[in-house]
This record gives sequence, structure tokens and C-alpha cells, in this order.
Amino acid sequence: MLLTEILTPDQVLMPVAASDKAGVIAELTKHLTDLQGGNFAEVLGAVHEREAGGSTGIGFGVAIPHARSAGVRELSLVCGVSSLPVPYDSIDGEPVRLFFLIVGPAGCAGEHVRVLSRIAGLVRRESVRKQLCEAGTPTEFYNVLLDAEAR
Repeated sequence: MLLTEILTPDQVLMPVAASDKAGVIAELTKHLTDLQGGNFAEVLGAVHEREAGGSTGIGFGVAIPHARSAGVRELSLVCGVSSLPVPYDSIDGEPVRLFFLIVGPAGCAGEHVRVLSRIAGLVRRESVRKQLCEAGTPTEFYNVLLDAEAR
């Protein structure tokens, strides 16, 4: 599965306005539920519950908050870029600028894991992370992903 099959430029939030972890998660969750539908409070609660089990800050300035929630009908993805690094309790102790929020219903566990894996593989490349952070618009962000997935 390609990220660009489930992501469009309107699902990219830039810049993320929040300056702390909880605020970023809430802002991305609001963007997701506004676009895809779903119950904001229920989805936000599921994301926070998952985050309480261990930080989704994977290192290198990237976080992939995610959850399964009955508050959404289908697997949904939104991305965000912060102008300034956000403290996030990442595994490497570094703040985060790139965010990928994944939320899906309980029945899409396999698809959920494939999307997580795909994101982790793409952002492992320093050049991709740099280009995503430097993208000036959601369309540029999307095009960076499109190009990275083609390689």
C-alpha cells in the first residue's frame, strides 16, 4: 500500500500551530475528523490512550501517533509539519517536526500496520525527512511523498 493512495494534499496540515505534544495530537485529530468524519472526542481519547502506552515519537524528528477507534469508519491518515520542533518524549529524546496521525477502526489492523511500516520506511531516509520539513505547501509535501514512494 502506498501512502499517496490514502493521502491527498488537503490531509496535510502546515504549519501545525500547537507547540506541545497534546496540542499537536488534538490539532491533527481535529483535522482528521473534520475531513474524514468521525467523533473527535472518541478518536482523541483513543490516540491519547495509545500514547499513554509509550511515545510514538520514533526519533529523527518524526512522530507517528496512531490508534484504532470506532470513532472512524475507515483507515485515515493526516500529516503535519511544525515550523518549530515540538517536545514529544521521542525515543531519541529529540523534538519533533513531522507528524503522521493514523486512525482506523478495529477491523483494519493489517492495513494499519502496513501504513505504519510504510511511513517508518520512508522517513528513515534523511533526504526525505529534510524535503518534507522544507515543503512550502501541502501539495509540495504530497509530491515529496509521491517521489519517495516511486523510488
